[in-house]
Amino acid sequence: MPNMSMKKNPMPTQDPVVRSANFDEVALGYTPEMAIDEAKRCLNCKHKPCISGCPVKVHIPDFIARVAEGDFEGAYQIIALSSSLPAVCGRVCPQERQCESKCVRGVKGDSVAIGRLERFVADYHNANTTKWPDKIENNGHKVAVIGSGPAGLACASDLVKKGYDVTIFEALHLAGGVLVYGIPEFRLPKSIVQMEIEGLKALGVKIETNTVVGKTVSVDELMDDEGFEAVFIGTGAGLPKFMNIKGENLKGVYSANEFLTRINLMKAYRNDSETPIQRAKRVAVVGGGNVAMDAARCARRLGAEVYIVYRRGMDELPARKEEIEHAEEEGIVFKTLTNPIEILGYHNPDNKRDPLNGTVTAMKCVEMELGEPDASGRRKPVEKPNSEFTLDVDCVIMALGTSPNPLIKSTTPSLETQAWGGIVADERGQTSREGVFAGGDAVTGSATVILAMGAGKASASAIDEYIKSKNQ
Repeated sequence: MPNMSMKKNPMPTQDPVVRSANFDEVALGYTPEMAIDEAKRCLNCKHKPCISGCPVKVHIPDFIARVAEGDFEGAYQIIALSSSLPAVCGRVCPQERQCESKCVRGVKGDSVAIGRLERFVADYHNANTTKWPDKIENNGHKVAVIGSGPAGLACASDLVKKGYDVTIFEALHLAGGVLVYGIPEFRLPKSIVQMEIEGLKALGVKIETNTVVGKTVSVDELMDDEGFEAVFIGTGAGLPKFMNIKGENLKGVYSANEFLTRINLMKAYRNDSETPIQRAKRVAVVGGGNVAMDAARCARRLGAEVYIVYRRGMDELPARKEEIEHAEEEGIVFKTLTNPIEILGYHNPDNKRDPLNGTVTAMKCVEMELGEPDASGRRKPVEKPNSEFTLDVDCVIMALGTSPNPLIKSTTPSLETQAWGGIVADERGQTSREGVFAGGDAVTGSATVILAMGAGKASASAIDEYIKSKNQ
């Protein structure tokens, strides 16, 4: 019988008081009974509108129908036809703005919990799989993928399945890109990312870590000297932005990228970690996106009192609703309609050995109000007169977005880029350099995991056509 409940099955989670002191995964996942019950809420609509909201076009009603039948492995195989990272996407995709926003059940009630079902199915498969996939027979053509984040992994996955000899070049010592350095363990356990990567290796993908393309080797050298017939650039957007206000060079001021990399990749939250991280008492995180929520929730788990400082209101926060709710439950204070104008600190001018020895003691802010809409369509924040105040903090984390690293641009003269640093590429990833494709945040600026995967898949298809056309 179909389940006509207007409400989706809630996701079991750790108690907020308990989880705010640990880095274990917050969401605990559906039980098989909950998954089947939720799957029966799907109406299996004739026009399948949910698929149009998925950047990689997962056959959503088909996999949900398998879940409703209790065929969880069959459901996974349907997802795997379109997505190379289902356990990741089920956890971090903004389904509420994508597939679930198109769900007919959402017109008069809650949409079907598509993301939660995807996570359940992927976790079931990972828990019950007994062997890695067989290695694909090589077709003799080599492709280089720069960056092992979601765009690079998706591109490599599709290409290796077509028989290509694929090598991923990763700058860091561990593959996974933003999945391992940017997203906290409590949202995306790193063991899940590692399992997805091991699956790609089993198919034949080679991964070279500690390789900074643009320094260790250039794009031109990969093609001209190393024999790669095509290159995909999926290096993401890892260059942090700052406000350029006084005091940003003080000790205790982090970019969200640095803070999260120390926490996630280097495990600085562990007592035995060799990577230091400040154990602050009061932290201000400037920004309102998912990265800001991640940084704030990490700081909370390190024992700090945490403020989210955002210049617009709660309704304008760009972060996922679920992440905002989790942050509030964990005791994080939202200081909206607030904008920093200076970071204050203590300086010791007698310490000549360390000219940047100042330490954060407070942040000077002003109150804001929303005026007329700006170019983005959002109401523009305007400073309130005579509203200056001081927020007592000893650490400030800037979560204001990122832009692509200019290294590849500066070492590949034939590669056209935007004024803000993004690589110019068409909808299938073709750049101004023949045989070089690009996708994900390196092209668009900061976006989502699933959009980056969609770009990687589009480029894989284009690379396949390009190499075949050259060898006809």
